[in-house]
Amino acid sequence: MLSVRPKVAELAFHVFSRPLHPELYSIHQTRRIERSEYHAKIDITNCGHVITWKTTGRSFDAPSSGPKDAKSIQADLKGLSPLSKHAGLFDIEALCDTDSEDIDTGAGSVTLCEVATGVHQPLPKRRCLVKQALKGSRTERKTCRGGVTYRTHFQLEPVEPDLFFMVQQQLGKQPTEGLLHNFDASGRMAMGALSYINIETRRKSMLVQAIHTFPDDYAIVKVESLFSLPE
Repeated sequence: MLSVRPKVAELAFHVFSRPLHPELYSIHQTRRIERSEYHAKIDITNCGHVITWKTTGRSFDAPSSGPKDAKSIQADLKGLSPLSKHAGLFDIEALCDTDSEDIDTGAGSVTLCEVATGVHQPLPKRRCLVKQALKGSRTERKTCRGGVTYRTHFQLEPVEPDLFFMVQQQLGKQPTEGLLHNFDASGRMAMGALSYINIETRRKSMLVQAIHTFPDDYAIVKVESLFSLPE
């Protein structure tokens, strides 16, 4: 388990088709989501976050209508209150601008586990669907059994100090129904890191938007992920 926030050059992004043992990471804030067709657990960790999303299995009693297309995803997102309106940080259109890859997750429910962490974080190797350095900007899409789809867009953005402090102050002071954690200062900087996660749920989808700040590097990590069941 990593006990300190890694440097931005040491960040990694993983997606697994299995849950992770909670002892692998240090949890600072957590929230559970219970919907009729899926359950989820969202954790803010010292390195970033862990999102575990699992279907209840009842969605697969009837034949699947197949994965959603870009127009259906946009309909799901319509009317939500994206984090981007606060800081101009997300591009929802990018979520639909990638090729799919089919995944066989076996019988029963589907589990997806997204992890934003450090490269030195001990993680299992089995059933790893995505393993990427968290740098630049990247979009991933996975299509699972039963028409379940997962889309994510993540990026690491170095910013000027003035903009960094403005974003950090706005996120830290505004009222929020999401998850928010202020970390202690590292010693080199008077301001500690901040992690903010906004969660929007619908009957067959869950949108998670996360911001993690790194004061020592004047950098911001932004992740937006959509977990969807077929209609």
